[in-house]
Amino acid sequence: MAGLALSIQLARKGYRIIVTEKEEYPFHKVCGEYISLESWDFLVSLGLDLEEMNLPIISKLQVSATNGKLLEQKLPLGGFGISRYLLDDNLVQIARMAGVIVKENTKVNDIIFDQAGFSVDTSQNTYIAKVVCGSFGKRSNIDIRWKRRFSIAAKNKLNNYIGVKYHIKTDFPADTIALHNFDNGYCGIVKIEEDKYCLCYLTTANNLQKSEGSVVVMEKTILAQNPHLKKIFAESKFLYDVPLTISQISFDKKTQVENHVLMTGDAAGMITPLCGNGMSMALHASKIAASQISLFLESRISRAEMEEQYSRLWNREFSGRLKMGRRIQSLFGNKWLTNFFISLIKPFPKIIEYLVRRTHGKPF
Repeated sequence: MAGLALSIQLARKGYRIIVTEKEEYPFHKVCGEYISLESWDFLVSLGLDLEEMNLPIISKLQVSATNGKLLEQKLPLGGFGISRYLLDDNLVQIARMAGVIVKENTKVNDIIFDQAGFSVDTSQNTYIAKVVCGSFGKRSNIDIRWKRRFSIAAKNKLNNYIGVKYHIKTDFPADTIALHNFDNGYCGIVKIEEDKYCLCYLTTANNLQKSEGSVVVMEKTILAQNPHLKKIFAESKFLYDVPLTISQISFDKKTQVENHVLMTGDAAGMITPLCGNGMSMALHASKIAASQISLFLESRISRAEMEEQYSRLWNREFSGRLKMGRRIQSLFGNKWLTNFFISLIKPFPKIIEYLVRRTHGKPF
């Protein structure tokens, strides 16, 4: 998503852009599918007719402890629900109309830099480029090939998660996003387009191992301990034959520039999903990257200056949110601590509002 947004901005400035994608558009991705309203104007500027899509506007937050105790709060800014399938499909069409060359079913094998620029080796061809951006998500073969620090770090409480996503039909308020905690994880539900809901949860690999490696067993024995989740899984109509899953999710700190490649989206840094703001961060990062790349291509700054300024601006905008996200994450998952924390802050809505504001930004 960050790569498509970036390609549109740069193509409109007259640059020749190639986007490589190992899948074929459109396709589903493991994602909470909630976007903060801080991104609304930016997406409209790219060409999305969000009003015409008639998307649900989310203004309320629910958080439940593992014992079912529920906390409800009005969101300071709010957001909207939209599937990655629909969002990416619209963005890739806009990109093509802007002149972007989109190479689908194309896997990048390696990216090599020398003083003249980059050589990008793919499963289809080798491309020469002056600037390359990595928008390849949470973890990729390039991360492993380059031995990026987070990809080789020993397993710890921040880097050994799995994600599971469904689309469902259910009875749930259209203006509300909910986060239901369970032992060593939490599950979000939010309405998206076409009267569907995104049901997506994050948990530890250990929970899956304790459940005989079965997602179904895990949902019945661990997630269902939260009465709200038990009700959702029992009463909803599931629209996928099997869920989408992803493993080895890491919230460890990442670098924003690697081997002279500018990283955007989850490749640059991943906020914990319970903060509900990863997609807005990815979109905002694409705007920051586009401005610095343009200055470099116009010969107004050097490559070193482009890399330094992008990294500095990225961290100025997002590092505080990531730190707060990690702190909030540490309060959830532990059954006793989660129950205690929600009971403690329930009478103090200003604390909840403060935490939400610290993990979100202003319209950009």
